[in-house]
Amino acid sequence: MIQNIPPLGILIILVNVIVSLRGFKDDIFFNKYRFEIRKLREGDYFRLFGSGFLHVNTTHLLFNMMTFYFFVSFVFSALGTIEFSILYFGSLITGNLFAYAFHYNQPNYSAVGASGAVTGVLFSALLLYPSIELMIFFIPIPIPGYLFGIGYMTYTLYGMKTQNDNIGHTAHFGGAVGGILVTIFFNYQVIFTSQLMLGVLSIITIFAGCLLYFNKN
Repeated sequence: MIQNIPPLGILIILVNVIVSLRGFKDDIFFNKYRFEIRKLREGDYFRLFGSGFLHVNTTHLLFNMMTFYFFVSFVFSALGTIEFSILYFGSLITGNLFAYAFHYNQPNYSAVGASGAVTGVLFSALLLYPSIELMIFFIPIPIPGYLFGIGYMTYTLYGMKTQNDNIGHTAHFGGAVGGILVTIFFNYQVIFTSQLMLGVLSIITIFAGCLLYFNKN
């Protein structure tokens, strides 16, 4: 389905593509801006922002930008330019800050990608349009948005607990929470229209907080 993407959305995609392509070819550039706990602890806080425009490979870049493409218009039309900007970049930073806190005692942990910001946009769409249905690869039937959101966060929580893959679950979780909070701030009506998902996500967030606490001790 062709989306009428706002100029800001096009700009975000272009920046991600340009920066990522540079990172594919230039290891020095890639290593300078990637999210890396050791470097962040040394004060390289610009990595919290810069790493959100780098990607590991073309597949990683395409997946994030495709997801962003499908949801940007819905969220932008509901919030507006300034609010959407705060949502996207706020989710990016929130995701990386949560990852920094969660992996603080893992100095070799590193990551890149716009996943935190994109997840924030995705969850904003799920809150703003509670009746939305999603189609997932290899599943030929539409899934209610709230079920997808709950399932996604549950899977993310499991990934944070086990840490047995190369997926940045902590950035996804932090980005989703950031997107939810910013959406509530700018459109508080979602508290009444998306009560089920917000209630379940609140419980999952509490579990995530417990994981963060025990991970640091």
